[in-house]
Amino acid sequence: MKVLVIWRLLTVGGVNAGWRNRAIYFKKYGIHTEFLYTTDHGGMHIMEDVAPVYLTKDKHEIVNIIKKNQYDAIIVVDTKSAYKWIKKAKFQGPVLVEARTPELIKLKPHISDFNGIEPLTIIVPSQYQKRIVNILTEEIPIHVIYNGVDPTFCRALTKEEIDFNNEPFLPKNKKVIGWIGRLDKRKNWPMLVEVAKKIKRERDDIEIWVIGGAQSVQREEFAATWQEENLTDIIKWFPVIPYQQMPHVYSKIRESGGCTLATTKSESFGNTFIESMVSGVPVVASNMSPVTELVIPEETGLLYYGQNVEDATKQLYTIIDNPNLQQEMSQNAIQHVHERFAISVVAQQYVELLRKFVSPYLPVKDEVSD
Repeated sequence: MKVLVIWRLLTVGGVNAGWRNRAIYFKKYGIHTEFLYTTDHGGMHIMEDVAPVYLTKDKHEIVNIIKKNQYDAIIVVDTKSAYKWIKKAKFQGPVLVEARTPELIKLKPHISDFNGIEPLTIIVPSQYQKRIVNILTEEIPIHVIYNGVDPTFCRALTKEEIDFNNEPFLPKNKKVIGWIGRLDKRKNWPMLVEVAKKIKRERDDIEIWVIGGAQSVQREEFAATWQEENLTDIIKWFPVIPYQQMPHVYSKIRESGGCTLATTKSESFGNTFIESMVSGVPVVASNMSPVTELVIPEETGLLYYGQNVEDATKQLYTIIDNPNLQQEMSQNAIQHVHERFAISVVAQQYVELLRKFVSPYLPVKDEVSD
């Protein structure tokens, strides 16, 4: 089976991290995955070593790619223009849709008009996202398949395995709080700044690592605030960390006795949550969906109310100041992800779904011809 995944954005983020893991797993079942993006936001290094990647905005080139490669199925991820390309290419195979944008207004254009194409199903990464999609359409069946993590790649590295010779470097006598993701409104970096200011006023044994943001829309705004608020001593910013280095980053945070912090206002899933937990790093995040589908409160992390800086800081201190709790949560988190979000568990569900929808379109095998 040969599948094309179309998405606008080649980012260093959860959608592509999730698809990287799926593509690797799919190979075991004879499913060959290719990717088509229109805009590069620094994510090529995530995908290029696992599958063919097309990067173009040229409509004619895109149509030719669809025509010549004889795909058995196309999966469209939040890309409304894709349906025009598919129609122009006269693609006759099954089309599946992934709805990943958590904001209703931004998601609506991508699933309100399929330009005559009739998707067989909409796939979402959480029950929360299913509720969002249900508001916009009731005619197409919706399947929930969580993102998965490859526990042979993203895992709790032993102290001997961790690369301590590359950035970020562990500070002496300090616990590390990791903040991972894009620098934009939804990820809510201004709240992180307020948390950092509060921590800096109260203690000097914590360092915050901001991982990512090299091509984010609010990169310059963050950089200016970071410096103007005199936070360069407590917040260390690493705009570009190769995805292949992230297991080392998470493991360094764990070794320091720290945790990760998410200040996001909305998510359709949240890959950094499961990456953090499978690496043995407890998570502190807002008590909202779909975080509550991923993190078990008091067991694999702690949740704070709303966007409350005071409560978020309190939960961070609870983990950081209790080494036994941090280590207990670390073990719980690893086990939880292995059981619920391992790629072998969730990608298998995707394999079965593809077989169900694509098999009727495949040519009959083992026919004897004269």
